[in-house]
Amino acid sequence: MNNELQIALMKKLDEHEDEIIKIRRYLHAHPETSFHEKNTARYIKEFYRHLDCDLRDCGDGYGILVDIHGARPGKCLALRADFDALAIQEDNNLPFRSQNPGVMHACGHDGHTAYMMVLAKCLIELKEMLNGTVRIIHQPAEEVSPGGALSMIQDGALDGVDNVVGIHVMSTMPTGIIQLHPGPTQTGRANFDLTFVGKGGHASMPQLSHDAIVAGSYFVTTVQTVVSRRLNPFDVGSVTIGSFDGAGSYNAIKESVSLKGDVRIMDEKTRGIIKSSIQKVIKGIDDSFDVHSKLKYDDNYPVLDNSRSFTAEIEKWLKEAKLPRVTAIKDSGFVNASEDFSYFAQVVPSCFFYVGCQPADGGSYPHHSPEFMLNEKSLLICAKAMGTVVTNYFALR
Repeated sequence: MNNELQIALMKKLDEHEDEIIKIRRYLHAHPETSFHEKNTARYIKEFYRHLDCDLRDCGDGYGILVDIHGARPGKCLALRADFDALAIQEDNNLPFRSQNPGVMHACGHDGHTAYMMVLAKCLIELKEMLNGTVRIIHQPAEEVSPGGALSMIQDGALDGVDNVVGIHVMSTMPTGIIQLHPGPTQTGRANFDLTFVGKGGHASMPQLSHDAIVAGSYFVTTVQTVVSRRLNPFDVGSVTIGSFDGAGSYNAIKESVSLKGDVRIMDEKTRGIIKSSIQKVIKGIDDSFDVHSKLKYDDNYPVLDNSRSFTAEIEKWLKEAKLPRVTAIKDSGFVNASEDFSYFAQVVPSCFFYVGCQPADGGSYPHHSPEFMLNEKSLLICAKAMGTVVTNYFALR
């Protein structure tokens, strides 16, 4: 390991912990939703403007690339942090709570961006000790399909890159714990919008109508058999109906109803089975109830597949580092949520891992909830964990 770089970087990060927290609080107070992160991107770019690095916009949104070139040529390692917020009204009594009504950093992306900005600044100051290039990928729009990763990849974000690493803070994990997993790790995802259109009428004369509510209700019930009867019991999959919009009156038969659904998988071969099965269920209901359907099916984020060898290397480096505040390094197993980091992992060997950020009171502050909260002590752990990856990566290459 490059001891000199490791020692110097850890010292700098300790000295800049307050700056990480200051940036995180600013971002938390000024959240912007996916594909609308104009001011956040401006803030990030202004931070780098006078630092010794290459800076450029990337993708069809507000993506930013920062290249830090070492004194000697070598491999290129990309570090990714996302910076979009969610359309959620914050319900926390914080001095830096969201100032934008109906928008909140409810998933920790403000923390991801803050630690990454300061880590990048420290690496820029130490670039003469680097044997290669570090590329910082500041990515917008992780939360909403099609995500921000795809357009950045199409615009060259991974050109010349050998590996990519990302971190997500986890409020369900005690602060001090780091988790990672080799191979398929996070679910792939699809979403669909479905409308059944029948013929409305008076409730006293049902024979003259084609009831869309009955058709929609049969779909909700029948689609539950897709996972239980169409998938191998050893495969992972789920189909969830998250919305059923059929509001009407007491004595009117609805002409149409609209539903929204969510699909999760852990193997890409399962994706097509679920989709075709849903289409068959819909066709059967159209025929049975004399309605016609409109389906918009969005196959989006792939299964996140961590490189087994690269993840094993990172696990070894983190364990050997014995970082302060880190109490355990464990296998996360499968993680239910989906992530568009998965697109990076499809292109080059990558690793996405997790840092606990549960507040000190041990309470439950779930991601994507109005009460989401993170322990800011986790941000230095993120910076040092990622810094450990960087210093070991270039020491060996």
